[in-house]
Amino acid sequence: MSAQPSKYYKLKTKLRAHRKRARASLVGKHQKAACWLAKKSLALPGAQKSVKLLTSAGLAGSLLLSSPAKAVDIFPPAKIEEKVKLGFASAEETSNLLAQKINPLVGDQPIGHLPKEAEDKVCQELKNILGVDVCSELEGNKLNHSFGWIGYEQHLKRFPADTLEKHHDELVAGIAPGLGAWGFFSESEEAMTSEEELCEKYYFAVQTLYMPDFQVRSQEIYDWFRYRKMIVVNPENGRAVVGVVGDAGPAEWTGKQLGGSPEIMKALDLHLGYRKGKVLFFFVKDPEDKIPLGPINYPIGTEQPILA
Repeated sequence: MSAQPSKYYKLKTKLRAHRKRARASLVGKHQKAACWLAKKSLALPGAQKSVKLLTSAGLAGSLLLSSPAKAVDIFPPAKIEEKVKLGFASAEETSNLLAQKINPLVGDQPIGHLPKEAEDKVCQELKNILGVDVCSELEGNKLNHSFGWIGYEQHLKRFPADTLEKHHDELVAGIAPGLGAWGFFSESEEAMTSEEELCEKYYFAVQTLYMPDFQVRSQEIYDWFRYRKMIVVNPENGRAVVGVVGDAGPAEWTGKQLGGSPEIMKALDLHLGYRKGKVLFFFVKDPEDKIPLGPINYPIGTEQPILA
């Protein structure tokens, strides 16, 4: 991991946040224009084409002449999917839509894997709503569960001499006395990149040890799962987080099938009380490394309207 991608990632994140604020501002100040965009299903691939089409439609003039109005929800409940697709939805609305779609598919299913049809539908909804391509089996590797209990883990040491106080959130979790399954995330605090920091912040502990063929190909499994990108979803509230496999576990006797970093559990709203819950978890198909680590509450990889 180099410093250059780190700078690019930070810039991309800032630009994405700025664009989202701009879209929210459009909804609040120019309701008619936003509604027109939604009805026309305009999700344009580039700024130049956006300017041309919007100008030819006379939208630019209407935006200038429109008077500011209070931010109100111009999309009826039936159109919430359209609102999410266009990028006008809040994080809460996106999560609510995801929960509405996948919770009935989970129902009272037992721990393990959902029936294939239900699992396929869940994966499709994650792709439709969040733009994340996921699967329960990737390159011949499959965990024993894609639906199970996740438990609250401790922080991991990211580099030699790392301490709990150097972590930024959920200090109540404490820090594990030992290292994660793949050792330190960085050789030193000075050398640690933002990507390496995120890998520890959003890490999973998965039960590779209990895979049926672990004894036969333990080294291959060990290498393949190292920082493998996965997504976990709380079907009750639709909150989703992308992280990487950073440790092995939890032990079978705990009754849990997955472990989540303190930050992951907080993002799922499972960091209080018993600090565990039933979740769905899948591999993320992201060969070009475009899916960011952390909470996902907007469509990834889908072109949104660019208004010049």
